Amino acid sequence: MGTLPQPPSFDEHLTSLESVPLFMSSLPDDPADNVALSALQSLVHDGTPDEVAQNFKEQGNEYFRGKRYREALGFYTQGIEAKPDDVQLRRALLLNRAACNLELENYGSVLRDCASVIAANPRASSKAYYRAGLALLALERPDEALDVCTRAGEVATDDVGFKTLRARAEEKRREMARKADERRERARRAAEEKRRMDVAFAERNLINVPDAEGEMMNANRPYGTPKFDPEDPTGGTLIIPVLFLYPEHATTDVISEFVEDSSFSAALALIFPPGAPQQEWDAEGKYVEGSLVVYATTRRKRLLKVGRKMTLRDVCRAAAGPDGKGKDGLEVKDGCLSFVVLPKGEAEERWVEEFKRNRG
Repeated sequence: MGTLPQPPSFDEHLTSLESVPLFMSSLPDDPADNVALSALQSLVHDGTPDEVAQNFKEQGNEYFRGKRYREALGFYTQGIEAKPDDVQLRRALLLNRAACNLELENYGSVLRDCASVIAANPRASSKAYYRAGLALLALERPDEALDVCTRAGEVATDDVGFKTLRARAEEKRREMARKADERRERARRAAEEKRRMDVAFAERNLINVPDAEGEMMNANRPYGTPKFDPEDPTGGTLIIPVLFLYPEHATTDVISEFVEDSSFSAALALIFPPGAPQQEWDAEGKYVEGSLVVYATTRRKRLLKVGRKMTLRDVCRAAAGPDGKGKDGLEVKDGCLSFVVLPKGEAEERWVEEFKRNRG
């Protein structure tokens, strides 16, 4: 004789009951996967508009309790679309849908549903005012949230939730006012800093060249931007990023904070310290402080030879050009001034001749 089939265990029996709608402990993710449940759900469309809407409301409540707000919202919407005659039922569906949208952060939808409830009967439900107030607060509209609390009137006078909402709205209003004051102060300081910088540039014959985005002083530039020396008590000394170009080797160095009263000999000694190993690109060892010459070019293509003892301020002054020849000066591009560095001798002569040819 063959082995008789064993009866299912108690746990297996419980599991099989989970597929029966009456014994389900929770709704499945997709009700269409369960034939019996789908058949039962189809019945919600049978009956009067009020009965259909009530069925959708109850299903929505089930999903809402399970924190499945998007599905619950769908059921409440279907209940509203059933166009129930019962005014209280329609109001409950609208308020429940507003509760779902609060959880889903769809604050505009919350306001629309609450407005529909209030328009139908301004004294009908404090929930409409309360949920509208929460949505307005989330949208950082505290004045309107406070107005909602006021409009709720006697309904909300002794309600703890409204008291908390009002307190939060007042705090948010103070916070936003404080931030607005801080923004205005930052804007004022930035405008004053720009005015001072424009004056300083004009005094030093510096010409700011906007970048590709049209920015004159972009704070995100890799070497920084011109600024006033914080260690100068008069606040009148400029610090400017300076790019040193070595055309012989198509390479560069930068001093991101070149104080305008510093000399170029000091800058070159910083880049080429005495006794230090030569740069990798300087195979012939020609780039040694004391054997180098620095050139600057102006807006009008004038070539200025920079003396070793000259400061950046001296070069700016020399860039002004002869009187009656039109405005001239050094160009500040991408927040930097640029200078050419060459070894004295043939390399210098070749570069100067080429510059003059190209200048025309």
